Amino acid sequence: MDFDPLTTTATELQQLLKEHEITSVQTIERYLLQIEQHNYALNAFISLAPREKLLGQAAALDEERRANCCRGPLHGIPIDCFITSHEFGMPTTAGSWAFLGAKVTKSSGLVQKLMDAGMIILGKTNMTELCGMKMMNSPGRSAVKGQTLSPYVGAIEDGDSILGHSSPGGSSTGSAVAVAAGFSPLAIGTETIGSIMTPSSRAALYAIRPTTGRQDTSGMYRMTEFFDSYGPMAKSPGDLASLMEIIHGRSFQAHTPAGKWKGLAVGFVNPNVWKLSPEMCKQKEGTSEQMVDDYAAMIFTLQKDGCVVKYPIELQECSVLAVGGQDAIMPIAYWEFKHIGLPKFIEEFDECPVTSLEGLVKFNKDHAEQAMPSPYTDQTDLIKAQAMNKPEQEIKLLGEKLRAKARKILDEIYEKENIDLIAAPVDSAFCIYAAAAGYPLGVVPLGQLRYNGRPFGLCLMARADGEETLLRFMSSYEATVPPRPMPKLSR
Repeated sequence: MDFDPLTTTATELQQLLKEHEITSVQTIERYLLQIEQHNYALNAFISLAPREKLLGQAAALDEERRANCCRGPLHGIPIDCFITSHEFGMPTTAGSWAFLGAKVTKSSGLVQKLMDAGMIILGKTNMTELCGMKMMNSPGRSAVKGQTLSPYVGAIEDGDSILGHSSPGGSSTGSAVAVAAGFSPLAIGTETIGSIMTPSSRAALYAIRPTTGRQDTSGMYRMTEFFDSYGPMAKSPGDLASLMEIIHGRSFQAHTPAGKWKGLAVGFVNPNVWKLSPEMCKQKEGTSEQMVDDYAAMIFTLQKDGCVVKYPIELQECSVLAVGGQDAIMPIAYWEFKHIGLPKFIEEFDECPVTSLEGLVKFNKDHAEQAMPSPYTDQTDLIKAQAMNKPEQEIKLLGEKLRAKARKILDEIYEKENIDLIAAPVDSAFCIYAAAAGYPLGVVPLGQLRYNGRPFGLCLMARADGEETLLRFMSSYEATVPPRPMPKLSR
């Protein structure tokens, strides 16, 4: 039996495997065929594991299944992921040319968890180089693989803004595109500020960025410790729940026995206030109006179906998160990248061409043709991070004040409005609040622009450790709204 990789969820795939309608070997072969047919046009993968290794792992997992030894709900299912031992045959680069020659003998703790659960590491997807810490104006592009493109839109328009309607958006772009294009049923991305939410929204996916600081991050690249969290991306909430179970080591209940909306109240912000600036996203004729109209129509649909809705709720703009009248986010990001994120990443390698931020900046200059090809001849943010020499205690205090301020603002809204979730358009600065507070975020598909077919989504924030609340909303939402749109891939 064949299956359609564009539409089939991991949950549906697992049912086919369970009923012996298909094998994991056949599953891997089908995804590899999809990648072969379409990755050249989308550039989602930096590297794939060797074919013979993938099929060997799949055959071993098929044998376990035949022996009634199933490791979990995603046994024999492929996924794309992070740092892996060089024995996997894939470089670990974070998109940087400087790390192409680096070698590591130990996979990240997350990769080991996934493999222990019976999953197959298919490959590594493209990303915004170093999660945007090299230069901020090229989302979804790296020196190693170039630009990832949206399966819904195709080429980026000349002169489009950083998050314009043709941009695939965000650091974890390759992962989102891979799932939407049917290259893999599941992916895991990393979010600093919007790096999972934005590309997932533009790929019509469901995704979660969990509460900051609750995960095993050993052996992983993170731009910061303060903001970063990794999370799953998928075509359905059920798939997210299965992957969250592996990540967090516990089960998640998506529905309440008494009813899908029971105990859920959601506050929606005003989309005319919460939107991207023209510098971030140039609007075309009718695009802004359509996104507002679709947002309002979705709220009406949820109300009609029984969801408790408060609309609009007031949420102050992100400028109120300043500490002492100054921006706190970028100083924390620059300092932690320089002193924590990059050094810890480099420490994971047994062999590495660079040993410090200064070495990375120099490497890029010395290898400019590969590392900074025209017109991407910029490493401004690496240089700014290099100059960040504030005392550690000052940065720590700045982070404490920022987190406390963000949580106070948000908690007061949760209490005042008596709501479980705060919702906003993904195409806004809403993710900044979640990053500052360390609160979990989720994204669901909302609409698709008539202008060029680009999907857009709804972002939801829960309180700390509220991932199950997000999953409950997502599951109820999926059962209420039309199915997510499929890309039309060229043959």
